[in-house]
Amino acid sequence: MAEQQQKGGDDEVLEVECALDMPEVVQRQDSLYRDASRAGGASHHGHERWGKTLRLAFQCVGVLYGDIGTSPLYVYSSTFTAGVRHTDDLLGVLSLIIYSFILFTMVKYVYIALRANDDGDGGTFALYSLISRHAKVSLVPNQQAEDELHILEQDDPKSFSRRRALATLQLASPAAYRAQRVKELLETSKPVRISLFLLTILATAMVISDACLTPAISVLSAVGGLKEKAPHLTTDQIVWITVAILVALFSVQRFGTDKVGYFFAPVVILWLLLIGGVGVYNLVKHDIGVLRAFNPKYIADYFRRNKKDAWISLGGILLCFTGTEALFADLGYFSIRSIQLSFGFGLVPSVLLAYAGQAAFLRKYPEEVANTFYRSTPTVLFWPTFVLAIAASIIGSQAMISCAFATISHSQALGCFPRVKILHTSKQYHGQLYIPEVNFLLGFAACVVTVAFKTTVVIGEAHGICVVLVMLITTLLLTVVMLLVWRMNAWCVALFFAVFMASESVYLSSVLYKFLHGGYIPVVISAVLMAVMMVWHYVHVKRYKYELERTVSPDKVRELLDGRDLRKVPGVGLFYTDLVQGIPPVFPHLIEKIPSIHAVLLFVSVKHLPVPHVDMSERFLFRQVEPREHKLYRCVARYGYRDPLEEAKDFAANLVERLQYYIRDVNLYGVDVDAKAGKVSYPSSRCDSMARSTRRSSMAMTMTMQQHYSSASYTESLALARARSTSSGATGRMNMNGLIMMPSASYTERERQGRSIYAEEMMTPAESFSELAMQVVPSGRYAASSQQLFQAAKMSLEEMAKIEEEQRYIEREMEKGVVYIMGENEVVARPHSSLLKKVIVNYVYAFLRKNCRQGDKMLAIPRSQLLKVGMSYEI
Repeated sequence: MAEQQQKGGDDEVLEVECALDMPEVVQRQDSLYRDASRAGGASHHGHERWGKTLRLAFQCVGVLYGDIGTSPLYVYSSTFTAGVRHTDDLLGVLSLIIYSFILFTMVKYVYIALRANDDGDGGTFALYSLISRHAKVSLVPNQQAEDELHILEQDDPKSFSRRRALATLQLASPAAYRAQRVKELLETSKPVRISLFLLTILATAMVISDACLTPAISVLSAVGGLKEKAPHLTTDQIVWITVAILVALFSVQRFGTDKVGYFFAPVVILWLLLIGGVGVYNLVKHDIGVLRAFNPKYIADYFRRNKKDAWISLGGILLCFTGTEALFADLGYFSIRSIQLSFGFGLVPSVLLAYAGQAAFLRKYPEEVANTFYRSTPTVLFWPTFVLAIAASIIGSQAMISCAFATISHSQALGCFPRVKILHTSKQYHGQLYIPEVNFLLGFAACVVTVAFKTTVVIGEAHGICVVLVMLITTLLLTVVMLLVWRMNAWCVALFFAVFMASESVYLSSVLYKFLHGGYIPVVISAVLMAVMMVWHYVHVKRYKYELERTVSPDKVRELLDGRDLRKVPGVGLFYTDLVQGIPPVFPHLIEKIPSIHAVLLFVSVKHLPVPHVDMSERFLFRQVEPREHKLYRCVARYGYRDPLEEAKDFAANLVERLQYYIRDVNLYGVDVDAKAGKVSYPSSRCDSMARSTRRSSMAMTMTMQQHYSSASYTESLALARARSTSSGATGRMNMNGLIMMPSASYTERERQGRSIYAEEMMTPAESFSELAMQVVPSGRYAASSQQLFQAAKMSLEEMAKIEEEQRYIEREMEKGVVYIMGENEVVARPHSSLLKKVIVNYVYAFLRKNCRQGDKMLAIPRSQLLKVGMSYEI
């Protein structure tokens, strides 16, 4: 339903934007454009074969359900901390568990939240990314026109009038109008954008905090079963056994979890079958009448009988749906249908039977509530149950640790987290990460929490506040997605918001009541993490604005390059900068201190877009800096927040290869430059083989003109196409089959008016020759004299020779070596800044930057090829 509404809503909002004189969206065959202009999940979770669905369903049991599946270990003991006062209370608690599990885990996450994914990625950070793709909510001013592929152009009067009429009809749609109003609110209100950002990093911090609490409570609950066979074991001994297992768990993270689904799935399946079977055994043996708990009236009876104590017990009941945030965050590895299949037919019956069986056991033995799980297990199954409990708790912990790694990776990619070393542990399974520094801190925190609190009751209270806060923030973000992206009916959105916000607020109030009993643990951890992320992001934004305000003007660049004392150094220089618009202010500083420049110099900006992946064909954007004889280029390397950064050597090779494509295409198709405005428009680089193109252009230079007519090679066809377009007054273009291709009306109109399409600081074409909407007509209608064709083709072949020479020049300089230049900028607060700002910038940020990974280490740049340029920024 959401996907259908999204499809219809896209058409509605396009017409609304037209009516409001907004830029028209260019429909290009561009993978990045498709990523940036549609709601997530449109392609990633399309119709798949049942064989693949079943395989994914099998795998996701091992990856996603370890945490949720181990909740029966500690839910009842955390709920009845003072013991069971009345046996009917068990019916009320079981009813709460059943309907809370169904409402939050099944309805909210599995059937609603999973569809609000960012092209296959889940989690609160992906929700923020999805919103930022439909509204400009980013606090960093580095948006480019090519990121959304919007262009400003004069409309044909007839087509504009037609769209205006359609838009008038579409404006009658309340959903489209509401979505437009929400978008305007998000983009124009800075407090709203800041609040959205703060909520997102709060959820991120809570997920990271949960990654140290989940291993502690899961493993401690499983190890606690040893007391059944070894009563002499003390609590401290149980705690230290748990610590030993935790140390081992975090120590093996460096080896990765390759083929994790196939390895873990059998263990978790056996665990689910075991707890489900034990649940059936307890129901039959003790009291099958507990199934009456499916009647929600027992919830009302429970609250009427226990009042405040019932409300307080909600802090233990909510542990039954812990792990849902990991389920949502790890969506990228699977499909929606596979999760729904395995969840509905595997997890739900097993877990609910386990809870019902434990309630039946406690109805007969209420005094055993402190260790319900192991006491309700048949004696003959104790050791298999114990081994599987340890294994399942480790698997559940692994899921949360992996979720924390992925969340930090996403945050760092968008400038919200200090630089840390991120290792990809699997070449086959994308997204499996290992972060050494974070892994050490999580393991240390998990051990400290276990040793300090010793029991699952206190850790469970801390665990609960993480779960419910993340759920509340997810509800808020989902509401925005429903209004902005899905454009759902207002009553449906209001019903969703009222039901989940009200119920989750009740759970939050319960866990906050025991704040001093353990709830403060994740709050303190999250507050520290939020402070780190806010400081890092604040200075990141300020530093970017500082550079943006002080970009070097074209006249200044020309003056620097035309200096008499400037020497040319052989080789290629890659000048790294965060700035995607203009030349950074550190460049004149470099020329002033070292009056030399490389034969080929590229200003490279590594930019992460709010999409999971950017295809390699769309990775690099180029623009040449005037004057051209100095071979200066600006380049933006675009990555998604899940894309790994290449090694420096591979990055340079890919960049130079794409630069050659750019040189070829920009010369073949032609360039219009307005030196004063500093703007440029040209077609995009194609991604076919450079070697093939070079060979064919060489062949074209030696062939006769008669051979040009009979040959269908790439460069020849381009030459003849340009010749025919020249001789026919630029009214048509020739394709590779000898047919004239007519450009779209808008393109012809622009050519007739003698103007180009410009986007602000554009580094990729607004319109590509190969991507124009063309109409093919017989070439006989545009006959031209043979002499004109031969002359134009000869001119084109001469241009091709110049292109090849320029490409060979780049290759020769590349062989002479690559030098990586990085700005080592010291950021300090201005002298008259407030004391708080001086502390944040001069001390806190300086400390974080000093103790985190430097840019050259993040990009794996060899020290022998690194040149650092120091400069001080006062922000």
